[in-house]
Amino acid sequence: MLTFTQRLNFTADTTVSFTLSLTAEERTRSRHRFETPDDKGLYLRLPRGTVLQDGDLLQSENGDVVIRIAAKPEPVLTVTAQKPVDLLRASYHLGNRHVALEVTPGYLRLSPDPVLQAMLEQLGVEVREEIVPFQPETGAYGHSHS
Repeated sequence: MLTFTQRLNFTADTTVSFTLSLTAEERTRSRHRFETPDDKGLYLRLPRGTVLQDGDLLQSENGDVVIRIAAKPEPVLTVTAQKPVDLLRASYHLGNRHVALEVTPGYLRLSPDPVLQAMLEQLGVEVREEIVPFQPETGAYGHSHS
């Protein structure tokens, strides 16, 4: 089984063996066994607290295999608003609930939750269900809430 123990900085001569698509939750697992697209097992043994991002490169323990991490499309709620202040208000209320949240200038994105969806709709923002890559903030201190 291939074991990946470190991030690698991209250089022009980096050869990527394959891409491993992971959900936002899976990208927070620093120690976990995954399956490759061709059913081979691989193990992540990264420093505790590591949160992988879309495009990160990982090098195998023996140094001869490099993989690229991709944000896997997953069910999410995407929140938009006519006025920026409404998006800010929604962000405030979601933050009070310690919700993992992707924040951009034009939308917020979170994992599906019917209670939160109802709250957001009561705030007057638009909420739509999608299946797209989810890339929540890692937190002000470099870690994420689960």
